[in-house]
Amino acid sequence: MNEDPRCCGSLTGPDKAVAWIRRRLVFLAMLCLLAPMPAGAKTLAASDVSAVRKVVEAQLAAFAADDAERAFSYASRGIRAQFGDATTFMAMVRSGYPMVVRPAAVSFFLPQAESGAAPFTVRQDVQFRDREGRLWMATYTLERQADAGWRISGCTVVADNGKSMT
Repeated sequence: MNEDPRCCGSLTGPDKAVAWIRRRLVFLAMLCLLAPMPAGAKTLAASDVSAVRKVVEAQLAAFAADDAERAFSYASRGIRAQFGDATTFMAMVRSGYPMVVRPAAVSFFLPQAESGAAPFTVRQDVQFRDREGRLWMATYTLERQADAGWRISGCTVVADNGKSMT
């Protein structure tokens, strides 16, 4: 064991070893608490956390109802420009993202602000279980638009191994 004279003052023998271990455990515990916070991460207000989730939930409800116009209304200006109209957008979703159209189950993670991104963007991870029981992890990117609030500016979906923690 490292005999650092600054450690544990006048303690000797087993007491000194126990004190040294406790100091290290406290240090490790503090590191674990800080680890999930990426450097420069912004904290989202509770109202933004709620608003981001509501936008994704509303778009999922529109997909399930086959309401292309409503689903398209939650897309950012960039996505709307890319696809042009609700029919084209919905066709892309049905062919490329069928697991989000009518999932069997949906679990939301806490959204994370994207550091340094302009415009202000948020990442919202969502786990889906499709009708066949397969798990999928979707990462939505949303941006706050001055005239429309939070809008979805992108989504990537990958197969999930089922070990994600919401």
